[in-house]
Amino acid sequence: MDDALKDALKIAYSPCPNDTFVFDAWAHGRIPGAPVLDVTFADIDITNGMAERGEFDVLKVSYAVLPWVLDEYALLPCGGALGRGCGPLVLTREPGLDLTGKTVAVPSERSTAYLLFRLWAADTLPHGVGKVVVLPFHEIMPAVRDGRADAGLVIHEARFTYQQYGLHSLADMGEHWESTTRLPIPLGAIIAKRSLGAGMLRQLADAARTSVRMAWDEPEASRPYVREHAQEMDPSVANQHIGLYVNEFTANLGDAGYAAVRGLLTRAAAEGLVPPLSPDALNFV
Repeated sequence: MDDALKDALKIAYSPCPNDTFVFDAWAHGRIPGAPVLDVTFADIDITNGMAERGEFDVLKVSYAVLPWVLDEYALLPCGGALGRGCGPLVLTREPGLDLTGKTVAVPSERSTAYLLFRLWAADTLPHGVGKVVVLPFHEIMPAVRDGRADAGLVIHEARFTYQQYGLHSLADMGEHWESTTRLPIPLGAIIAKRSLGAGMLRQLADAARTSVRMAWDEPEASRPYVREHAQEMDPSVANQHIGLYVNEFTANLGDAGYAAVRGLLTRAAAEGLVPPLSPDALNFV
């Protein structure tokens, strides 16, 4: 094994275009002095489980999993995904379906999408849904189309492709969140082990921020990496995906970003969906 890789930090993030775009420069050693990375690709439901088991040094996870992992991991103030107009959708076969008592397929119960869905349902469905079933996200639209679920909660590129399945958007979870909070939608977070120490955590944040800015400055440089891992996604959809999920909050959470994260997790805790956060849980170092 190469000596540099032997000492590299183990990181896992998704093969989605936003992550490969953000991490391209860093993963390929184009940031002078940045920690070397040993990259594993895994969907976010897998990385959420890795975080709960304390695996890997750095992980891209759902903000929804933070209440279970912040004792061991610190939230980095950059590199993640927040935004506006990019929330999960609830899809149905027929427009305007009343979801009371119906079955809804979701990609995970430890996801921001699920928390947003439950908060939306608490506000709009006084009698609740009938049953929630967990399916891999790529199986959700076929399940709704084929009648195996009455509705499906979808994320990412499904926002652009659901009409190909003959489905209708019943509600936009992000739109509901933004209209009720005026805050951006917190989706994916970058976390790193606190045991790495404050100095290394700052280096990681600096490298993540630099990698984002390099991707913006030279978008063509990342295209081979994005294309390699985009799982046959249409290039125009990949570009839309990057445009939605890589923005100013990726470079710096800022006050609005932190308010969005705390707001989501505080509301979710009030509904009994996640454990409550301690006052300093989101502190970086």
